[in-house]
Amino acid sequence: MKNEKGFTLIEMLIVLLVISVLMIITIPNLTKNNGTIRDKGCEALVITAQAQAEAYSIETGAYPASLSDLVDGQYLKQTTCPDGGELGYDSTSGEVSAP
Repeated sequence: MKNEKGFTLIEMLIVLLVISVLMIITIPNLTKNNGTIRDKGCEALVITAQAQAEAYSIETGAYPASLSDLVDGQYLKQTTCPDGGELGYDSTSGEVSAP
């Protein structure tokens, strides 16, 4: 009898089955968490924008007229959340809000 080295068809099918089960479990979890990541990114941007509006008011003595003043003054790089929504802003109180 020859000593053949290699995998049998059954062994290969079992490996493919295990890989398929792992993929079926992980892919839905990744897509489910994608929305949570976007929400947390927007919350972080609101907190950053609020802090930068306060820094602007300390340096200039008044809140910025709009968020574009913060971008122009290089306090912020963007005013758009990861989900595409634009931040809201009240120039009288300096409050930044999520879309």
